[in-house]
Amino acid sequence: MFELTSNLKPSPDQKQAIEGIVKSIKEGNKYQTLLGVTGSGKTFSMANIIKKLNMPTLIMSHNKSLCAQLYSEFKGFFSKNHVEYFISYYDYYQPEAYIPRTDVFIEKDSSTNEDLERLRLSATASLLSYEDVICIASVSANYGLGNPNEYIGMVLIFEQGMQISQKELLKKLVDMGYKRNDNFFDRADFRVNGDIIDIYPAYYEDEVVRLEFFGDELECMYHYNIFENKKIKDLKRFILYPTSQFSVGEVRLKKAIKDIKLELNERLAWFEHENKLVEYQRLKQRVEFDLEMLESTGMCKGVENYARHLTGIKEGDTPYTLFDYFAIKNRKFLVIVDESHVSLPQFRGMFAGDRSRKQTLVDYGFRLPSALDNRPLMFDEFIHKDCQFLFVSATPASLELELSKKNVFYQIMRPTGLLDPKIEIKDSDNQVEILFDEAKKAIERNERVLVTVLTKKLAEELTKYYLELGIKVKYMHSDIDAIERNEIIRNLRSGNFDMLIGINLLREGLDLPEVSLIAIMDADKEGFLRSTTSLIQTMGRAARNVNGKVLLFAKKITKSMQEAIDTTNERRKLQEAYNKKHHITPTSVKRHLEKSLKNEEDLGEIYRKNKKFEKMPANERAKIIKELRKEMLEAAKALEFEKAASIRDEINKLKNL
Repeated sequence: MFELTSNLKPSPDQKQAIEGIVKSIKEGNKYQTLLGVTGSGKTFSMANIIKKLNMPTLIMSHNKSLCAQLYSEFKGFFSKNHVEYFISYYDYYQPEAYIPRTDVFIEKDSSTNEDLERLRLSATASLLSYEDVICIASVSANYGLGNPNEYIGMVLIFEQGMQISQKELLKKLVDMGYKRNDNFFDRADFRVNGDIIDIYPAYYEDEVVRLEFFGDELECMYHYNIFENKKIKDLKRFILYPTSQFSVGEVRLKKAIKDIKLELNERLAWFEHENKLVEYQRLKQRVEFDLEMLESTGMCKGVENYARHLTGIKEGDTPYTLFDYFAIKNRKFLVIVDESHVSLPQFRGMFAGDRSRKQTLVDYGFRLPSALDNRPLMFDEFIHKDCQFLFVSATPASLELELSKKNVFYQIMRPTGLLDPKIEIKDSDNQVEILFDEAKKAIERNERVLVTVLTKKLAEELTKYYLELGIKVKYMHSDIDAIERNEIIRNLRSGNFDMLIGINLLREGLDLPEVSLIAIMDADKEGFLRSTTSLIQTMGRAARNVNGKVLLFAKKITKSMQEAIDTTNERRKLQEAYNKKHHITPTSVKRHLEKSLKNEEDLGEIYRKNKKFEKMPANERAKIIKELRKEMLEAAKALEFEKAASIRDEINKLKNL
């Protein structure tokens, strides 16, 4: 059972939307839409819907930052249930590609994040073990995974008192992807000390499972904290999952290797017939090396390109994805698409780009044709999955509304009683001077200002101009990384500066209660950044402050502007009437200031100053190593051994350059 932990109670408007959606889903309707204005508590409504339906739920968003925010919120709402996180485990990813025109092959290059990989494995393990699972996922959920039935067939179930040959157990662990490591013990490792076997599951953070044998009898087992070096709790039964969703049993692996060899021979014969000898040699060399790795270790680099053979699907069939882990044993589940007006178009565009790149690799002998079946879901495959959908957005597109038909539910009132912001249209000829006067009024009330412009150059010039006039202002653009962006927003909220200027970084997912004035420069320039949806989303940033106001600078009122103004004014009238009826006095949202990430990113600061170590003079690298070594010793002295070990690893990387 899902257990919602919160001191909040749904407002009447939220309650009406929750009950309507729950009823619609229980009646068997496939598609529902929640149209909830910015600041109306859509996330809390989603949590209540999950609790009432008591169904495993996949929550998807187009944006990793939003996924992180949702994960944090749902971990708080459902602290006693299994809330999981499933996004791409790459910190950096450059897919392999070939450019025929210039004969340039770009090798796959990536940097994986071990914590994200652990969380992905934790998500699939929980889905196969429990019913009360909420998984927050990015577009990564639409990409191919291994066959869940094959994956679950690889699990090891330990029960106290069971008889198992230790030799067979160790062989099985190796087949599941675990490595023996008696020296440096880490995730996906096991170690042996006499009749004691320690296993570090790939999806655990800081616990290992210790098995104690008497001969071939499993005498006892328990969770063991590897860092504190102490026993945590005894276990009567334990399920161990493989280290990768692409792990397969011995029978399936042998069949896959045989099928890959057959496909290779067919493709080589075709290249030979077409007299494409360069492609012939490329393919032969690459695939034979991969086959050798598969035969000896069960894995190879780029194993996902052989997914068709490893999973047993036929050519052109829908690949296995995270959806299939939800649907194991024909289980019914709910899919919530957050910010659906952005997420669904992104899901739609995934397949074509992936296909184009891989088709070139296949045509020029870098991959077998079966690599084309390692792909994301086509949009039709995604939208017709055997589950029920809830689309959530302040500005749902026509697609969601058409799919949902009559099952569209509204959440227009905010629990705080806040109204949609007032809108004023100003002449764009004097927009810089008018904005200066309006901004001064907001700043005097100790409130903040957001300004959206159309170009990066204009953002920089406007910032420079207002600084000369005495306004504390900064600009934000796409070149600024996540840590710095978080710090800029935090400094804006804390009052270190009063005005933030940006392009398209001030829309979905930015929660700034201190902001009372939004200025949209050149609002009449029709396009993506000034569409109806973009305007409504941007204006919504001022809907968390009781003095919320939006300035639209324009020479004329465009169709998009008129639609956005009409929608906002209509909502405002409904909200005013609701407040009057229920005697509600609007109050600004109160939200705690997030902890700064900057202090936790000391190493990141060093790296940002020196992004390209390879090109750096050796004496400069030596200075950084010296600085890191000093920090490592300080961490060790403070008994922060994990941090010290992490810094040591970074020092070794620099030395290896």
